[in-house]
Amino acid sequence: MHIVLITHPPFMASQSMPRFARMLQGAYEASGHDVELWSPAPRWHRRFAGTPLAKWAGYVDQYLLFPRWLRQQVRRQPPDTLFVLTDQALGPWVPALRQRPLVLHVHDLLALRSALGEEPRNPTRFTGRVYQRYIRWGFSQARHFICISQRTHDELLRLGRVDPLSCEVVHNGLNASFAPMPEAMALRQLYSAGLPDASRGIVLHISGGQWYKNVAGVIRIYAAYARERTDPLPLWLVGVKTGAAERAALAEVPTQGRVFFPSGLDHDSLQAAYTMARALLFPSHAEGFGWPIVEAQACGCPVITTDDAPMNEIGGPATRYLPRLHAGEDIGAWARDGARVLAEVLDAPPAEAVRRSATCVAWSRRFLPEVAIRAYLKVYTQVLAHHGIDQAAVAALRG
Repeated sequence: MHIVLITHPPFMASQSMPRFARMLQGAYEASGHDVELWSPAPRWHRRFAGTPLAKWAGYVDQYLLFPRWLRQQVRRQPPDTLFVLTDQALGPWVPALRQRPLVLHVHDLLALRSALGEEPRNPTRFTGRVYQRYIRWGFSQARHFICISQRTHDELLRLGRVDPLSCEVVHNGLNASFAPMPEAMALRQLYSAGLPDASRGIVLHISGGQWYKNVAGVIRIYAAYARERTDPLPLWLVGVKTGAAERAALAEVPTQGRVFFPSGLDHDSLQAAYTMARALLFPSHAEGFGWPIVEAQACGCPVITTDDAPMNEIGGPATRYLPRLHAGEDIGAWARDGARVLAEVLDAPPAEAVRRSATCVAWSRRFLPEVAIRAYLKVYTQVLAHHGIDQAAVAALRG
């Protein structure tokens, strides 16, 4: 199969989507497929790098220059080429590809929901609302979609104004190796990374600082838990940058509580933190998928998350669920209820904790990357067949 993966440019602030595309490229090439990776070149962005105009220059590269280049390149590709847009935010490029075999990966529609006024915690400015409608205008012209969760699938059909010929749900596969580490090895790794002592265990939260991560809620749950203990486990907020809401929540943590803000963890240190964590506290307002839920369980760490899709879609049988915190709700009562669940997980008898850890690891195996890759390739084959392309015949001709 000849596959062209199209992804965000490397000058974008978020690198998760280029990393996802590179993961696909490596997996497909390892399976014997011919793969190209396309993205906009930073022609204008490079000229204005470090200035307030850099973002707008990047838009020129992405939405004015790249579509022209894309149309030229598409015409040069053989008719059996499959084009794959690796994120729905690349929707404005669909018109240049819609006459060719095309699959669009849909990760989440949180930004669109915010732009449509469905997320009062994340109001969107006028320019953001216009931008999200522009993205939707583009991706709504695609006909074949792969969604990372049933929640994303349902929201695509509800909000996306799409008319799909196919719309499949394929859960993400882990994009790195996660497994329990021997405790001594994990502690050495954390010590060598300059991180605090974790030998008694930790309460862990992983965040990119997005509004939907509910970091203030995490801190308030921990504060309620710590008030009931003379020597509570420490809370690690990995990747978190504090704003006003987080600082207000930190003021509620009693003196015996300890909150740390590790940042810049490499993969081995993150895996060690998951291994030493007695619980991942992850009560998000919303998620596209919720990578830390699966990563933690792959390391044997139990998860406490929100009883809402997609968290309860991927959490599995060992996960404990908290009700979603709604805007205007009594956060104190919600936090105290969450603290009781946290205490139950942390105070579980050793035999029960071992069983839960084993259940977590077993559940995480359904998110192995090869499972997702096989499912993606199956969809790709079906899309090519829809366009009358027989891969076996094409391979024989090329052979």
